[in-house]
Amino acid sequence: MFTGIVSDIGTISSLDQRGDLRVQIQCGYDMDGVEMGASIACSGVCLTVVDKGPDWFAVDISSETLSCTAQGLFAAGRRLNLERALKVGDELGGHIVTGHVDGVGEVVSSKPAGDSREVIVRVSKDLAPFVAAKGSITVDGVSLTVNAVADDEAGALFTLNIIPHTAQVTTLGELEPGRPVNLEIDILARYLARMEMVRSTA
Repeated sequence: MFTGIVSDIGTISSLDQRGDLRVQIQCGYDMDGVEMGASIACSGVCLTVVDKGPDWFAVDISSETLSCTAQGLFAAGRRLNLERALKVGDELGGHIVTGHVDGVGEVVSSKPAGDSREVIVRVSKDLAPFVAAKGSITVDGVSLTVNAVADDEAGALFTLNIIPHTAQVTTLGELEPGRPVNLEIDILARYLARMEMVRSTA
């Protein structure tokens, strides 16, 4: 489990295509305190530490994961939002995040709004019902509040406000039109939808 509060920005330093894709990520974590097999969310994708050094760790990424996440995310030099798994007693500053990507959105626009930036993201029709104004959503591993939602035939457009602090400590300051982003819907919305589906077919 995670909270969507990014604790470091890592950089992909190497890629090795084996049976799966081995990705090495430079980071600022004290890796002595990170166990082999630990989970780290990498721009919203929960991955397992399979190797490590003083200032880096490596993960293996399956073809299934690559097909379900933002295209181009795992490329040399790419910066990733990192979050270590939640521990009992940690402050829950964002919302409950699983690290399982529900879909890929596309940034439609990004423009100044005071000191912040207003970012609009397009979401597909299958995920649109799970996005609600003033609700939570995870974008590239960052817990955010949805400002507004506008439905259309293709799905929906939802609006985010990226404050300067968030832009500085995550990769969201790099968002530009056309960029794909990993999305995870609120886990409560997922279960409520499942309950409603079962009830309607009972």
